Amino acid sequence: MSTVATPKPPSAPASAASSATVTTVTHPGRRGLDWRIKFAVLSVVWGFSFLFIKLGTDGFAPPYVSFGRMFFGAAVLMAALVIKRQRLPRSPRTWGHLFVAAFLCNAFPFTLFAYAELTIPTTLAGVCNATTPLWGMVLSLVALSEDRPTRRRFAGLGLGFIGVLVVLGAWQGFSGQDPKGTVMALVASMSYALGWIYVRRTLSGTGDGHLALSGGQLLVGAVQLGVAAPLLSPLPSALPVVPLLAVFALGALGTGLAFLLQYGLVAEVGPTTATMTTYLIPVVATAAGVTLLGEDLTWNTPVGALIVLAGAALTQSKGRSGKGRSFRAGRTVAAGDATRGNGAAQS
Repeated sequence: MSTVATPKPPSAPASAASSATVTTVTHPGRRGLDWRIKFAVLSVVWGFSFLFIKLGTDGFAPPYVSFGRMFFGAAVLMAALVIKRQRLPRSPRTWGHLFVAAFLCNAFPFTLFAYAELTIPTTLAGVCNATTPLWGMVLSLVALSEDRPTRRRFAGLGLGFIGVLVVLGAWQGFSGQDPKGTVMALVASMSYALGWIYVRRTLSGTGDGHLALSGGQLLVGAVQLGVAAPLLSPLPSALPVVPLLAVFALGALGTGLAFLLQYGLVAEVGPTTATMTTYLIPVVATAAGVTLLGEDLTWNTPVGALIVLAGAALTQSKGRSGKGRSFRAGRTVAAGDATRGNGAAQS
């Protein structure tokens, strides 16, 4: 899941991020694509991202899969900027923060997921991705002093941890699972959460639009991986068609287009409904892996995934006090801006 975190605009009050209020502007006589269709497409695109990663690594080393993802995703957002006649950020300080955000939200987790899927199935990668809200709660309690822990959220954290153990088959010694690949996928999910917190603390008042910041972030990430990939792995000696198409789909659809769909959803139906895609991503990833890649599916994977998602839902709950902030699976939704993702997206 790609993540492009978008901060609140400078005019929004500090409390706006916690309430995630969205003002929907209607245009008489203009009807776009129904939000339910956008919701379904977004869920499928993000869920299929894990399959695209797996197919991409059949022909390219993981760093090049991630580079292609960033390159094609950035290309989509650059085209959107041109069409909307918007410009990239100008402040060197903003670009400095985008450099860190691109690493934490995109370059690092994308590459880890690509390496992880060399040894773990897409079903497990999708479930690991769903732990991002759990990491977000743990990290936000440390880094964001305004977050208020509740019993319900702590219960969700414990429940999510139990779900991970069920998915991995802890009672049988994690047999059949590759520990290294699983750890990389979990660390990638944690990186999404850390990146979200970093963006929230550093890019909340730049004055730049969501599209400009997200486009800049993906552009910086593409440069980072363009430099790092040749250092991590030899240049590809061939361009096999199926892996190349998979990487293109991963970037153009799962990262670039997904961001545009997510932002449109938040503006139309609000962040709560839009971010419900989080709970469908592992379902789609599992279905794609089993039906299209022939991956094995044992009972503990779907059962554990349901437990993880239930725990994630509890960690986002504000409880009776209503003071807790919700971490929405790596997608920052603040004052009408949304991001992943797999921002734009996460996966």
